[in-house]
Parts: sequence; C-alpha cells; structure tokens
Amino acid sequence: MERTLFSPTLSFFRLLVFAGLTLPLMAVQLIAVTFNLPLQRNLPFWYHKRVCRLIGIRIQRRGRISRSQPTLFVCNHISYFDINILGSLVKASFVAKAEVARWPFFGWLAKLQRSVFVERKRGQAANHRDSIGGRLESGDNLILFPEGTSSDGNGVLPFKSALFAVATLKPRGEPLTVQPVSIAYTHLDGMPMGRALRPFYAWYGDMELGSHLWQALGLGRVTVVVQFHPPVTLEAYGTRKALADHCYRKVSEGVASALAGRPQHHQDLAAAPAGGGETPVTEGT
Repeated sequence: MERTLFSPTLSFFRLLVFAGLTLPLMAVQLIAVTFNLPLQRNLPFWYHKRVCRLIGIRIQRRGRISRSQPTLFVCNHISYFDINILGSLVKASFVAKAEVARWPFFGWLAKLQRSVFVERKRGQAANHRDSIGGRLESGDNLILFPEGTSSDGNGVLPFKSALFAVATLKPRGEPLTVQPVSIAYTHLDGMPMGRALRPFYAWYGDMELGSHLWQALGLGRVTVVVQFHPPVTLEAYGTRKALADHCYRKVSEGVASALAGRPQHHQDLAAAPAGGGETPVTEGT
C-alpha cells in the first residue's frame, strides 16, 4: 500500500472520538446490564452504528434479516470490525472464545455486549449448547463465527460442525432459526480492494492488534458487503454437519459474489420468510 494513503492524523482523531464516545457509554451499559434494563439490547445497536460511521465503514446490506426471535446468525469472520458491522445491523449478542473475556478493554466491551463465552475445545459441544440455551430461551439473538478464528478475507475457512450443536435446541418449543450471513470487505475509497489491500482490515494469524488497528483507522472509507441468506432450521437438514455444510456453502457463495462484484443471487433475495424484512440498502458513511 502507498504510505501516503495512511494518515496518522485521521487515525488519532478517530481514536480520540472513539474513546470519547465509548468510555461514557460503557458506564451506562454497565448499569443497564446490572439492572436488566431493555437499554442493554438497544444501546449496543445504536453504539455500533455510530462507530461504523466514525471509522468510515460503508455497509451494503443485501438480503432480508430474520425477524424470528431468537435467531442464530452464523457468519464468516475477518476482522474485529465485524463486531461493529454486524452489531449495527442486528440486535444480538456474540458467541466468543473464552479467552476474549480476559482481553484488556475489548474483553470488557464483549462482556457489556452480553457475549456468551465458550471453550472451543474438542468434546465441548454439549457445554456450548447448554451455556447458550438459556439465552436463546429468553429470546436473545446470537451471532456465531463458526470458522473458530478469523481469515484473510479472501475466502471462508471450514466451519466447525461442533459449534452447530446449539441448532438442536428448540427455544420456546420451536426449531431454532439459523441464518447464514456473508461479510466481505470490497472497496477502499471506492476502489476495488484486492488481495494486497485486504490485510489492512483483515486481522488474522499473529498480527499485532495495536499496530493493525492504528493503521486501519488511518485509512479512508471502506465498503463492506453483508449478505443475509435465507433462514433455515436443523429439521431441514437432519444433522448438524449437514446444516454446517449448507451454511458454509451459502456464506462462501456470498463472499465470492461480493468480492467479484456480482449482484446478489435472486433466490436469496426472494426466499426469506414473508414480512422478513429489508431490501438491499447502503448504510454508513
């Protein structure tokens, strides 16, 4: 990347405003969570929209968002910015790795978002299901990253079928709604973002968080395509592996289409439940 594209002044400004927005709201959210106020669900939704606008994220939303409550949204994972992007589109909490809870600052934010922390180890499928079940039973939407880690944004890593054990639950006596979601970082300042530029937003491998965030905040405006595919249930596929394979296929197709600049598949636009929602729309700056 040309060094002239990076502005340390812009990075500093965005960090300063981010801190000024975030720190006071953390105290408000803590009160809302402590006293189980409705604000605990509404404030993060409002907050993430403002953060996306602040840091120059322009979201192109495709497809219809499930209105079933609860819904388990399963999405590929590229960057820490995914949290803000998805959090600005759906009122939901995240399913996160247990170690995230121990991270300084970002771990606090995850807790205030009412994230569900799980140990992603072999043999933990039943524990995952049980720890998440109570939240679904109360009607909370959840967002799951079934790759188990973040990728370079050029494709989708295999989904871990064990993480789909939660799909066997029937909150409120009904099959759990599962909606595949694709996220792709496609443009920087209106120009297509190729493999050389995408790592400036994708955070993966052994990248150092602080320097990566500083660099990303000093760039321009990034366009992110988020596609909501038709919701499904486990009953349509029989096994969690078959469900995971279906979700992986839909998410991979969505990412490939977005990176290639192709329009959304017609069947994804038309197949959502009646009353399910929104037509394609652009949000953010």
